[in-house]
Amino acid sequence: MIPKTEKIWMDGKFVSWDNATVHILTHTLHYGLGVFEGIRCYETREGTAIFRLNEHIDRLFNSAHIFLMDIPYSKVEIRDAIIKTIRVNKIKECYIRPLVYIGYGAMGLYPKENPINVSIAVWSWGSYLGDKGLKDGIRIKTSSFIKNHVNANMARGKVCGYYVNSQLAKKEAISCGYDEALLLDTEGYVSEGSGENIFIVRNGILKTTPLTSILEGITRNSIINIANDEGIKVAEERFTRDELYIADESFFTGTAAEVTPIREADGRAIGNGKPGKITKKLQSIFFDIVRGRNKKYESWLMRV
Repeated sequence: MIPKTEKIWMDGKFVSWDNATVHILTHTLHYGLGVFEGIRCYETREGTAIFRLNEHIDRLFNSAHIFLMDIPYSKVEIRDAIIKTIRVNKIKECYIRPLVYIGYGAMGLYPKENPINVSIAVWSWGSYLGDKGLKDGIRIKTSSFIKNHVNANMARGKVCGYYVNSQLAKKEAISCGYDEALLLDTEGYVSEGSGENIFIVRNGILKTTPLTSILEGITRNSIINIANDEGIKVAEERFTRDELYIADESFFTGTAAEVTPIREADGRAIGNGKPGKITKKLQSIFFDIVRGRNKKYESWLMRV
């Protein structure tokens, strides 16, 4: 169970956690068309700071635009509502979940004039893949489920219904004794985790899958920028799972996963089976940034 906070923002009003409910015939609940974001805020020496808030809000609005959902608030209103939700809950560090969904009204696949509703919840959430995973790395399994084709589900949208596929992959991986799943694309190349982007390091080059069939990860973008600033060569190109097997290092990125090393894939150790030098360097810089200890990237933090 996630820990309760006091209030959730729903369509411009704060309601108590237990009263933040919707009608059972809410359209998104039945048909899966809703868009959302996962955002983190961190406690720093100078107070609470939200990591790359504006970029997350841009992606939320882009997701809604792709799927013809008109958010009834401006980006500034959503930004201010997120900040107010953190403040009203008196929480110093949290995960932030804005959700845009089609509300109660007509049923059937075409929602007609149903309202577009928005909610914002915040709660304390530690390491998504565990503190041990952050430190020592995780074990992943290539899933029998594949990433949806780009013309079946549009990859730029962070859409509720897409995560059914991710849940199947994750449940399969965990049932087989692994920590997380790896999905391939429809042509058999490495795509992403169940909710993370993936990087490998081979011969000193940092490689990640291109923005074709994957979500445009904000943490992914952050790591690419950091690597470029550190003089690490970055390649955005396809790679196969056997290239992952013989990589020197590998790691996942994501708002929830942050920067989590991968020590094993499909029973094969990655490198020496421990987080590698480049992985640890990028992870260390990332956490310095989100904790406000690296002023070079201060523009990535929105102070609460």
